[in-house]
Amino acid sequence: MITNRLHHGTAIATNTMKRAKTKTLSAKILSGLLGFCVGDALGVPVEFCSRSQLQNSPVKGMQGYGTHNRPPGTWSDESALMFCVAEALSRADVTTEALVGVTAHLLARWYEGEIWTPNGWHFEIGLTTAKAIARLREGISPRLSGDMEEMSNGNGSLVRTLPFVFCHDRLPFPDLLDRIHLISRITHAHPRSQMACGFYISIAIDLLQGYAPDEAYLRGIARVEPLYWHPPYGAELFHFHNLIGGTLAELPRDEISSGGYVIHTLEAALWCLLNASSYKDTVLAAVNLGESTNAIAALAGGLAGLYYGVKDIPADWMQQIAEFYDILALSEQLTEKIFD
Repeated sequence: MITNRLHHGTAIATNTMKRAKTKTLSAKILSGLLGFCVGDALGVPVEFCSRSQLQNSPVKGMQGYGTHNRPPGTWSDESALMFCVAEALSRADVTTEALVGVTAHLLARWYEGEIWTPNGWHFEIGLTTAKAIARLREGISPRLSGDMEEMSNGNGSLVRTLPFVFCHDRLPFPDLLDRIHLISRITHAHPRSQMACGFYISIAIDLLQGYAPDEAYLRGIARVEPLYWHPPYGAELFHFHNLIGGTLAELPRDEISSGGYVIHTLEAALWCLLNASSYKDTVLAAVNLGESTNAIAALAGGLAGLYYGVKDIPADWMQQIAEFYDILALSEQLTEKIFD
């Protein structure tokens, strides 16, 4: 009888710990997804505005219309692509080969306007992503659909990478990195784009575990850089010199580019995170850099959401987010899949 009681007590303790862990991860997933799309929505009305324009009239909160003439809280293709990957991870385990096909299928459905359209609105799609999805619809394998050209290193695969951070303990990091590269290659197959995704997730892992941004940045680089010393990545490392030097935060604002080139987008998002002390400060700094405002604010916002938590995202901004309850449901589905 004593043995039975011990087993019963152990089972209760195990279940309690699992529930607590599930609750914590669920909150982190929601913080990351919302942090990302809130940043995106802040940037949508001023996308393509110059830095000088925003210096004269800076974004201070959620607003609407502007560049795309959409209501406040409207997120763009950046969030839609990220939600497609999150949904794919909620359907196909990150450890399985099925993930690539499921992701490609969801990207094609989004392209058709069937899923992840804020208030029914389908944002314009980047050229590299559009070409790749056209190939998918022609029956080309998702392992061969992405562009390999150097000029195809926009931020289209980087912006959909965030959900992989929630699966980081499901498999060894080098294997996780392989999965991230496969998903990048659906549209952006050049090694430089794949590497940007890897650096982003490696830093995100440490933010998820509670390390402060400056420490997460250094730890993330140290984890992933050695895995890029070999071909085809080694020849690309010099392009990331600002990042892997460890002093990105010290660069003056004028030396931070904010266009759609994948390395510039990654550097800008991380620079904003490293030079801010709250979610709000992070995403406003990102938006007010100008140009690729929504992508940079989304990427910075996703990282800031992981670190600061949903409680630090202004409630009035979240309340305006399009399809909020769909995002909440997605975060719950992803949590359930990870603890399946």
